[in-house]
Order: sequence, then C-alpha cells, then structure tokens
Amino acid sequence: MLPKTLLGLALTAATGLCASLQQVTNWGSNPTKIQMYTYVPDRLATKPAIIVALHACGGNAPSWYSGTRLPSYADQNGFILIYPGTPNMSNCWGVHDPASLTHGAGGDSLGIVAMVNYTIAKYNADPARVYVMGTSSGGMMTNVLAGTYPEVFEAGAAYSGTAHACFAGAGSATPFSANQTCARGLQHTPQEWGNFVRNSYPGYTGRRPRMQIIHGAADNLVYPKCAMEALKQWSNVLGVEFSRNVTGVPSQAYTQIIYGDGTKLVGYMGAGVGHVAPTNEQVMLKFFGLIN
Repeated sequence: MLPKTLLGLALTAATGLCASLQQVTNWGSNPTKIQMYTYVPDRLATKPAIIVALHACGGNAPSWYSGTRLPSYADQNGFILIYPGTPNMSNCWGVHDPASLTHGAGGDSLGIVAMVNYTIAKYNADPARVYVMGTSSGGMMTNVLAGTYPEVFEAGAAYSGTAHACFAGAGSATPFSANQTCARGLQHTPQEWGNFVRNSYPGYTGRRPRMQIIHGAADNLVYPKCAMEALKQWSNVLGVEFSRNVTGVPSQAYTQIIYGDGTKLVGYMGAGVGHVAPTNEQVMLKFFGLIN
C-alpha cells in the first residue's frame, strides 16, 4: 500500500490532472495595481469560454477560488476562470471610481478587461463567450463591468451587489465608509439608472450583456432594495419589462423575478437569506449558456 501522499501523486500522474490556481503577472494595463489569477483546466475546450469571478470586500482571489464550485465545472466543461484580486480599499473593488465607470479611462475595470484580453490571446478563447460574476463588492463590480465594457461581456451574474454607478460620487465603496446611501437602497427611475450605464460608454449602440441579479431578502448590509434598483436599471438598458414572479425557483426560499421571456434579465430574491446570497453555479451557468 502506497502512503497517501504517494498515492495522490500516482493518481494525478495516472489521470494527467494537475490544474491549479496560478498567479499571472504582466498581463497588460493595470492602473490600480490589482492582481490576476487564473484557473485553466487540463482539458480545455476548443475556443474556450471565460468567466471572470470577483471576490467580496475583505476577500482575495485564492479565497474566492475556493468559495464556489466553479473550478469543478471548469474541469467538466473546459472553460477558463479568471480570478482578479484587489489589495486596495480594504480589498473592496473601486466601484465608486469615475475611471472605472468610464469606458477606457482606467480604474479596476480597465485592469480586469486587460486580463480578459490577455487570456483570449494566450488561450485562443472565444471573445463572444466572456462572462462575469461576483459577490457583494464583486457583485457591484459585475454590474460596473457590464455597464462600462458591454462589448467585452456576453452576460453577468451579480450576487448581493448594487446597480452600476450606484456608488458614483462616494469617497469609497466599503462597509466602513461614511456614505452608505447606495448600500441602503439608493433609488432612481429606470430611465435615470439606464442613463448611468449609457453615459459610461457614450455612443455605444451594440449588444448589451444579459444579466442575472441575485439577492437575499434579509440582507442588512447591502439592502434588498439594491437588487430591485439593479433590475430597474437593466430592464431599461435591455428594453425588457417585468413579466411575472415564480415562487420556489430555484429552491423553496427563492422567488424568481422574470423580465420579458427571462433570457435577457432575471432576478432571484431569497426569503430569509442574508448577506451574501450563496452562489448557485448551475442556475448561473445555464443562464450563461455554458451548461444545459
């Protein structure tokens, strides 16, 4: 009988599986000195899809890599995961930063897009199948990226986040900052919210990312109203109206909030769910079109 360590090595050698989270340096423009990690499965699909996965405040790329089952789905389906990390502002994303909220101007958003471009070039990935997801601050940046760089992302899934540009004008975007107006449910009309997105990339007339908004109804840090405001925003941007609620989807605690036929915009509100709403990889990946 081989010792456990040798047995593990033998199994790895036999299966040929050795993929792991790897830090990447010198990937391109990085105005805010953020970090890049990738998970590239051993069996990579031809023209693989990419998912950018964004951590919460106080988190980091390695912890978020361990925080969901996305790596196992990457192994099964051959897509690439990019895990950006920020050491700035208590490890919170700069969703208040005018540069991040302006196409091509800089900020965290430009650094993340540079990671995507690097990965597409290195692995011959499919530029039409780039997705973004995140939780809490990462959910906020998911909406920022979808608004500022609509040509880059095909769809997004924002967990426990806020609308694009909700933190605009604030001094920072952490749970410790003085200005918590956004996180407590800042309200605008759908048209006003939509204008924030359109003004982030003036003149853009192309396709907009499809969006999935997930939140806990018992969230007392980023209030549930934030999800409803984000849904108002993307309803206006995507040109789809609320059509119906479906209770008990994807599980008993949740209500599914469908706009149009649900292919462009859908929300999920979880009764009794606090901060943060758990990642439902299967529902998200089906929405993205990466699994059946």
